[in-house]
Amino acid sequence: MENMQSAVDNLVHSSNTLFILLGAVMVLAMHAGFAFLEVGTVRQKNQVNALSKILSDFAVSTLAYFFVGYWISYGVTFLQPAAALNVDHGYSLVKFFFLLTFAAAIPAIISGGIAERARFSLQLCATVLIVAFVYPFFEGVVWNGNFGLQAWLQARFGAGFHDFAGSVVVHAMGGWLALAAVLLLGPRNGRYRDGRLVAFAPSSIPFLALGSWILIVGWFGFNVMSAQTLPAVSGLVAINSLMAMVGGTVAALVVGRNDPGFLHNGPLAGLVAICAGSDLMHPIGALVTGAIAGALFVWCFTAAQGKWKIDDVLGVWPLHGLCGVWGGIACGIFGQSALGGLGGVSLISQLIGTTLGIVVALCGGFAVYGAIKVVLGLRLTQEQEYYGADLSIHKIGAVSQD
Repeated sequence: MENMQSAVDNLVHSSNTLFILLGAVMVLAMHAGFAFLEVGTVRQKNQVNALSKILSDFAVSTLAYFFVGYWISYGVTFLQPAAALNVDHGYSLVKFFFLLTFAAAIPAIISGGIAERARFSLQLCATVLIVAFVYPFFEGVVWNGNFGLQAWLQARFGAGFHDFAGSVVVHAMGGWLALAAVLLLGPRNGRYRDGRLVAFAPSSIPFLALGSWILIVGWFGFNVMSAQTLPAVSGLVAINSLMAMVGGTVAALVVGRNDPGFLHNGPLAGLVAICAGSDLMHPIGALVTGAIAGALFVWCFTAAQGKWKIDDVLGVWPLHGLCGVWGGIACGIFGQSALGGLGGVSLISQLIGTTLGIVVALCGGFAVYGAIKVVLGLRLTQEQEYYGADLSIHKIGAVSQD
């Protein structure tokens, strides 16, 4: 009997390790989606820089999270013998890998907002500070119960702040950090003339669409594998992610009047919004959540660029920041049993947790990028921006004319 129990335990641990490893690989693949979404949206003279930023940011994010950030979030350090780390088939190591891909999404999100005029090396510096300190602080509060906020919300309102896969912890955090950086950088040269918006057309709609599709597919690893173990996996998460994606697509298609840029960002808006409550909502609630997110993205992207003169190149603040906030709130609405959800969620707790995420992101963003701006400077020179980041920084263009 002991041998049988040992064999069963061994199978459970190995299955859980493989499960979360597959999730980590799927979310890792999403970074290719971030890269190509940016490559297709920026002008051709900045395509190499877009690709280089995403890969470099992931590398320095890994170092920052491995040595500092993961310890701040969960109190876990990897400075111990390999024999100790490999317990239960190394599940704790693969869990780090999975959560790292979430952390590394933060600079990938920011990259799209500050594209075409930010200095490359200084963005890497900002990435280290954000992934080592700013993001892990809020991640630990929400997902590890640090500082007692979740316990207080549970005692006061009957439920803690619920964010199953990171509408607020990851996406809103990235979007509001990006807003701080974008405001400190200012608009690209020539973007506004005589107070009017000048259109900068995307360099490649096919690359933009490819990036969107890679993100869509990877998102099912992002959401479903957030269960982190096989016994906790839920088909409800998968179908809710699907319905929110479809709702965001249709809404962006209609409200965006067939614009391919809006169309391919619509499903991403829906997926951002469903992360928080994907394990609680009824599929119809998920559809409505995604549809509202898709429309919200189109309206706010248009207003930010035209009325508010916020030159957020990929619209990461509307897409991740505002749709992430909507996701946190929507979880508290459509997660209620009265609206077909599973219940166990408090709208007040959702509002408090979401607001805290915004505050942490804005304070962290202005602190990190503000300090870098004062000490070292954030922007390329006017000449470097004119010739493009590809030639100015990387000394090579995206295509050869030979």
